[in-house]
Amino acid sequence: MAERMVAKQAPRFEMDAVMANKEFGKVSLEENMKNDKWTVLFFYPMDFTFVCPTEITAISDRYDEFEDLDAVVIGASTDTVHTHLAWINTGRDENGLDDVAYPLAADTNHQVSKDYGVLIEEEGIALRGLFIISPEGELKHATINPDEVGRDVDETLRVLQALQTGSLCPANWKPGQDTL
Repeated sequence: MAERMVAKQAPRFEMDAVMANKEFGKVSLEENMKNDKWTVLFFYPMDFTFVCPTEITAISDRYDEFEDLDAVVIGASTDTVHTHLAWINTGRDENGLDDVAYPLAADTNHQVSKDYGVLIEEEGIALRGLFIISPEGELKHATINPDEVGRDVDETLRVLQALQTGSLCPANWKPGQDTL
């Protein structure tokens, strides 16, 4: 049976990444915590596939909303930073990303994917895991989808906003509505 991760300290990570400015750099949970930021870490199976660019570009197109909520978004797969950069430099009309407003990290040794419970070891790729981590490093939310089902940006933003209320939020709660 899998061990519970939500409501515990999130596994710490540091990964090489292609930054929004297309330069190579590093991303880490510790850095986000030091900057008092929420972290939205999501894993996707691999570059140059079909569902993945729809998610990555949908989040990128709405990145300002995440920034307004003091959240840092990090996308990650087991591909290399060089593959990420080639995909970013490919136009959307060619199944590429064009530009991405946040870093794409390279979990090439599969350790972070394994730590977050999304690694398909026999294939060396990650499931579509999405994790929201508080500025204190607590894992507050986790969802894991199979490869064939993309995630919903509206729902990710809604959950992030609900968590930031610090209150009880009923079913179907939307930002601006009363909490319990």
